[in-house]
Amino acid sequence: MSQIRHDWQRAEVEELFALPFNDLLFRAHSLHRQYFDPNEVQVSTLLSIKTGACPEDCAYCPQSIRYETGLETEPLMELDSVLEQARAARASGATRFCMGAAWRSPKDRDLPRLTAMVKAVRDLGLETCMTLGMLSAWQAEQLAEAGLDYYNHNLDTSPEYYRDIITTRLYQDRLDTLGHVRAAGMKVCSGGIVGMGEEVTDRAGLLQQLAILQPHPESVPINLLVRVAGTPLGDQEELDPIEFIRTIAVARILMPTSHVRLSAGREEMNEEMHALAYFAGANSIFYGEKLLTTPNPRANQDLALFSRLGIRPEQRMDSPQDPRFYNAAAAGPHISPAFVARALKRRCGGAHGLKDAEGIADTMSKRLEEVRPATASDSAAAAEGC
Repeated sequence: MSQIRHDWQRAEVEELFALPFNDLLFRAHSLHRQYFDPNEVQVSTLLSIKTGACPEDCAYCPQSIRYETGLETEPLMELDSVLEQARAARASGATRFCMGAAWRSPKDRDLPRLTAMVKAVRDLGLETCMTLGMLSAWQAEQLAEAGLDYYNHNLDTSPEYYRDIITTRLYQDRLDTLGHVRAAGMKVCSGGIVGMGEEVTDRAGLLQQLAILQPHPESVPINLLVRVAGTPLGDQEELDPIEFIRTIAVARILMPTSHVRLSAGREEMNEEMHALAYFAGANSIFYGEKLLTTPNPRANQDLALFSRLGIRPEQRMDSPQDPRFYNAAAAGPHISPAFVARALKRRCGGAHGLKDAEGIADTMSKRLEEVRPATASDSAAAAEGC
């Protein structure tokens, strides 16, 4: 196994982008085989649970209230409607159900409805993911308590190009939200968008920012810009498909234990481009006819291509103790004492107060760190041992 690095320099990443195409793909695919079955792809479904009327000015987004795109706004969905869509996603083969709301950030008053969605979807046996905008530390804790597996918050592009794409939120705001998510014990889903007029140095800068996070995001969505009429990027020139595949390959090399996801823009990719992306290290897709507010390849088209390529949908690997701990140790992420404390509290009931649980968790984490970083499986073992 190659060493997992968090000290990538921009120049190193740019050198990877500059490699001859076949050399880059060979290196990425060889590394991909060290950590994943190259013939498995994780399948997720994304549902927009609140559409439009977002106050942000993201230049790519049809959900911004600042642009005339013809998008009809929809309020936060009711729980029964969300569950209907989640059941359909499960029936079509999805193992993860992602819920997206067009907010700058959720209001605290929204949290009870959101946490109810998380709990109900998890009860269906699906992994859960949400993307709701910026989170406070308290909001992240509430979602984690409800059992949310993943939280998505993209960096979008490089720090240098960021102000050309959005002015209503700072780059540091995005990093702060990712920090709150990680501290709460959830897994991180974070990537970006390519084809927005950026230079290759910006694509390198985006991936470098993701690759220096400790640990790496468990899921890294790479979006190809969907050009929507009425947005500032509606007439943007198409990105060369080879450059998109290069981005996938470099992401795989920098973050070898992460799932690299093909996200928005798949409608514009032909079958050959999909196949090349899977070879370069992409091993996750959003599945279904719609991705938030833009088209996505139909599910049967994905399954037909999977069959022709000999690819299987990745299956969940549920822990017999608690599905909260699904595959969290695969990349060896550090688990905060607060997360371990919640596991102790859930498993032990009244045997320990929360304060006692936090003390036990802190002691356990310090001892584990003497040998290796604590993982979610450690917290599960500690809880079982109560």
